[in-house]
Amino acid sequence: MKNKTIGWIGTGLMWEAMAYNLIQAWYSVNVYNRTESKTHRLQENWAKYFDNIAELTKHSDIIFSIVWDPKSVEDVYFGKDGVLENISEWKTVIDMTTTKPSLAVKIYEEAKMLWVEVLDAPVSGWDMWAKAWTLAIMVGWEESIFNTILPLFEVMWENIVLQWSAWAGQHTKCANQIGIAWNTIGLCEALLYSEKVGLDPEKVAQIISNWAAGSWGWKNLAPRIFSWELDTVFFIKHFKKDLKIVLGECENMNLSLPWLATVNELYKQMCAAWDENLGTQALIKILRKMNNM
Repeated sequence: MKNKTIGWIGTGLMWEAMAYNLIQAWYSVNVYNRTESKTHRLQENWAKYFDNIAELTKHSDIIFSIVWDPKSVEDVYFGKDGVLENISEWKTVIDMTTTKPSLAVKIYEEAKMLWVEVLDAPVSGWDMWAKAWTLAIMVGWEESIFNTILPLFEVMWENIVLQWSAWAGQHTKCANQIGIAWNTIGLCEALLYSEKVGLDPEKVAQIISNWAAGSWGWKNLAPRIFSWELDTVFFIKHFKKDLKIVLGECENMNLSLPWLATVNELYKQMCAAWDENLGTQALIKILRKMNNM
């Protein structure tokens, strides 16, 4: 695997750290990002920069992409100068963007006709987890391809789960985002209730975080709310994008998740009233406003 050249498309806050980990593990890495300055640290550490996806594709054996949204994924893979117009047989593409499951299937079907291997592999975590190699990855498709790529995944992720379908990684990520929505609103409402009845919210969090209602959010987001640190762990604007994808899938399946739709509306109000660049825990602000607190 070390003789394979990695192509890396997209170097945002968390994704730059993932590419950096590959370089630190002595993989040869090519990088592309629309804003070239965001690749400077990687270039300083021996990554080779390409100013277009077509040339990066031609000079890479295994191509990872992690970009903003489904439209960006479409451009990366199906554009005139995109991956599938410029890739050769028996290479591998791995899209890690949180995107539509139907788009994961489309990439898979088009790539297979070109004799290109495909995995869809969205991730869960934040930039500090990326730097510590402790992200979670949700992989969709064939076990043989997965096992071949596994050494690369292990450089970047701690928790790696394979599902056997071309769309399964994306559907697993949708389920993950539903859980985050429930967890965040439940956390905020519990803290608001505690405050309203005169409890010490920090002591409430101390007991809850270690028992039946506990979660990662109680351990990591609650302390940030207490200290009014509402900057990002995970951007609201990113979460809004993810919820739009999840609710679109629900509509396609005639699946009603009314509570999820309610959380989505609250985030819309949050963005209208404040800043979508805050972290998801900033939902406490709109709940306090609704209750005149």
